Amino acid sequence: MEWIDRLNDAMRYIETHLDQEISLDQLAKIACCSPYHFQRMFAYIADVPLSEYIRRRRMSLAAVDLRSGGEKIVDIALKYGYSSPTAFNRAFQSVHGVAPSAVRKDSAPLKSFPPIQFHVTVSGGQALEYRIEEHPAFRAIGLLAPLSTKIEENFSVVPGLWGRAAEEGIIPQLLSMMDGVPKGLLGVSACMGEDSWHYMIGVASSMPADAPFESLDVGAYTWAVFSGSGSSHSIQDLEKRVVLEWLPTSGYEYADGPDIEVYLNADPQNAHYEVWIPVTKK
Repeated sequence: MEWIDRLNDAMRYIETHLDQEISLDQLAKIACCSPYHFQRMFAYIADVPLSEYIRRRRMSLAAVDLRSGGEKIVDIALKYGYSSPTAFNRAFQSVHGVAPSAVRKDSAPLKSFPPIQFHVTVSGGQALEYRIEEHPAFRAIGLLAPLSTKIEENFSVVPGLWGRAAEEGIIPQLLSMMDGVPKGLLGVSACMGEDSWHYMIGVASSMPADAPFESLDVGAYTWAVFSGSGSSHSIQDLEKRVVLEWLPTSGYEYADGPDIEVYLNADPQNAHYEVWIPVTKK
């Protein structure tokens, strides 16, 4: 399948650049999607964040170099992008459980993480309820937080913003200001381009964005909209199924637009929600 071939081309790019700077933008171009969506797809399919995979591969090769004994530890550190011996030592120990110097002194046990190669597998069997919808541009207002272009660095940012919204009673305020579509409380991951990534908890609204709120303009896109229900955490399982089960055979691919979670009720234990994914026909 075409998307599998593109992902494997991206893996080959990583392998040939482990001793060089790896460009996230280039990986995304190879995979024909945005840097944000590439990282999300990779994490869902490989079950490991992209940066962690690259670190494991580099430390696997560094272990081989250390065992060969032909290079100084400081040179091996520089080879794999670590200007600080302390940072290299920390990264090496996190992967192998031993310091780089121990590899030279004895037969310390090491770990090897082989390159990933993607294959088509049979999955699914459970229906995914979705619709394709053309939706005009709209304006959202709400709490806005900057995001890192490395997705795993945002694992505390997004939950922290939801915690603040709950503690400060902001969610009822936002819902009272909602006058647009999509109807519901929105979680918007606006991660287009190379920088200025943001996450918003908000609503579609034409009302003024007075402090502490800010506004966010969402462009017109074709959306694949998926419905689900369950605990508030089950929405992540739905998003994973979209990538693994629906996207490969849908005839669509990611467009460079925001992802939107639409929460249709306020019960975190029995939530009803939609996931809006921007798509374009292949």
